[in-house]
Amino acid sequence: MEKHTITWRGIQIEVTFTPEKFGMIEHIELNSENRLALPVTETGYRSHFIPIGSVEQEGGAVAYVTAWLDFEAERTRWRGAQLSLF
Repeated sequence: MEKHTITWRGIQIEVTFTPEKFGMIEHIELNSENRLALPVTETGYRSHFIPIGSVEQEGGAVAYVTAWLDFEAERTRWRGAQLSLF
């Protein structure tokens, strides 16, 4: 298991990467500081299973998560955590 702390767009995120979890899949967990929303989670927490080799192919857990967040932010036109009253 690997643990990393990154800062993405001013948000500190703890990244936990478990390669070959259960011997057949990889697992990434994200926890943002103060549970701030991210483009991949409104709650600041995300558990994500991916095929073996996906993280290595991207250049490691930090590169994978950064690319994933950047892609989803662009795709959804994410502008940061926004509160909704409705």
